[in-house]
Amino acid sequence: MLGSGRLRVVFFAISILLASLLAGTLSAAVPATVDPEQLLRRADTIKTSNHAEFAELLKQLDGETIKLSAEQQWYLRFLDAWEAAYSGDYKTATTSLNAIMDQSPSTTLRFRAGATLVNMLGIGHRYEEAFARLSQLLDQLPEVDDKEARFQGLGEAAQLYIEAGQYDLALNYANQLLAENSTGEYACKGRYLVLDARYRSGKLQDIARQFQEGIDVCVDVGGTLFANGIRADMARFEIQQGRAAAAINLLQRNYAEVLGAKYQSLISQFDALLAMAYWKDGQVALAEQFAHDAINSSIRDEYTESLTTAYELLYRIKLQQRAFAAALSWHEKYMAADKAYLNDVGTKALAYQVVKQQVQAKKLEVETLGKQNQILQLQQALDRKASETSRLYIALLLSVLVFIALWAYRIKLSQLRFMRLARRDGLTDIFNRQHFLNEAELQLQYCRRASRDACLVLIDLDHFKAINDTHGHAVGDRVLQRAVGACKAHLRSTDVFGRLGGEEFGILLPECSLEQVLARADQLRAAVASAASDGDDLGIQISASFGVACSIRSGYELHLLLVHADEALYRAKREGRNRVRVSDDGAEACHGAEVVSIERV
Repeated sequence: MLGSGRLRVVFFAISILLASLLAGTLSAAVPATVDPEQLLRRADTIKTSNHAEFAELLKQLDGETIKLSAEQQWYLRFLDAWEAAYSGDYKTATTSLNAIMDQSPSTTLRFRAGATLVNMLGIGHRYEEAFARLSQLLDQLPEVDDKEARFQGLGEAAQLYIEAGQYDLALNYANQLLAENSTGEYACKGRYLVLDARYRSGKLQDIARQFQEGIDVCVDVGGTLFANGIRADMARFEIQQGRAAAAINLLQRNYAEVLGAKYQSLISQFDALLAMAYWKDGQVALAEQFAHDAINSSIRDEYTESLTTAYELLYRIKLQQRAFAAALSWHEKYMAADKAYLNDVGTKALAYQVVKQQVQAKKLEVETLGKQNQILQLQQALDRKASETSRLYIALLLSVLVFIALWAYRIKLSQLRFMRLARRDGLTDIFNRQHFLNEAELQLQYCRRASRDACLVLIDLDHFKAINDTHGHAVGDRVLQRAVGACKAHLRSTDVFGRLGGEEFGILLPECSLEQVLARADQLRAAVASAASDGDDLGIQISASFGVACSIRSGYELHLLLVHADEALYRAKREGRNRVRVSDDGAEACHGAEVVSIERV
């Protein structure tokens, strides 16, 4: 098992050596007289299953371009662009793909270049362009006969819809890919996309068995990249189920293989998952090491879930070690990465909805123009024939135009509703994390300008995981809704209330002193505790722990208030839960040497 940075370097060196030896063997084994078309087809077939051989074939073909026909040179240019994208050189890849789409005489090659460009636009955060181009590709798909091109188009559609949270659409295209390609590499990637979409949407049943079946399918056909993608999801599931040791074993068994593939996104995922698993297993030093590895292996200028996880773990580790200066530094990086990642996720979902509405609006516009042309033609006929029947038909078409206008108005209302949903937590109907942070920042700026106090309260439901495990997620959801309802009954209209994630909530109370917030926090604590047994949730008793920070000590910087409130919350947890705790330093700032805290058990 890999246990240190030195072993990781050794495995990496071994994988590089093996790849070099394989490349040399392939170079010697491929005769100079082999048909270039066969080499191109071979390279295209193995580009993910045997990347070392693929790279060597490209090197050989790039050195013999003079022997290639014009069509073969375009084919080689496409494979070179694909390799650049795989290696993370997105600028070179995008330039080549655009040239292929504009100039290649092959319809199939232009389609494949467009599908690859969809992937590049998504990676470059140009989501509206990505969805717009994907819509064009899907319109062309029924006319595409080439198996590889159809596979790539369906795969990119499923992948982009998964990233946008449109799991039903993703499953539709992934299942279509499987239906057309039931064996080989295509079946492997199709199975990976189906599993990923179902797992992320919470619809995957018998998870461990289905994950293992998907891994076996990919291993049998040499699809190690997709097999390790499934293993990453499987490890994430093991960690969520509290089986950190099983996750470590799974990840470490395949770690050298992932390093050898040199796919940065997957390497960063494995590093972040290993860091989380070691943290859950109590191996803090290894957790810290792999968290740093996840940061180093992340793609430059990309904010991903893996990077956010690594920053958060390093913050937690330094906080546990009471290295508060380092904890604050990592927390700032975590907040910035988390904000950028959540913004990116929201932008993807919103871009999908915007492009969907634009496509519908364009279809309506085309229909409207068609109806208008019909009206003009009928008006001309009316001038010639003065036909009452024509007048009635015009009236009917005008009614259709009114209907289309009303439909366009509904689409506009729908867009406004999507913007509102992007700010609200779907379960509790309070602010989601990102909107809470934005609104809290605005309130703190107001309090700073007006020289008014402001306090931040962090709330965490006690033993909530046990409720989910014992009674199921449906009961857990009702418990969350009940706790939120109990809190909302005691909040002012100026208070900012949001769900930060899972069972954790935050309240920013402007124009509120420390004495006032302690009384109000205890009132909220009592309200949550008394809202436990209303009959439909099996009489489940719930409680919550509260951490309080005040601007009089922490200032008006939100990230510092969050750190201090989080410290107080963890102290409330350690001291028995169902109580309110305020940061020790904050209490001294308000009351000298006396530490203010409220406790109810």
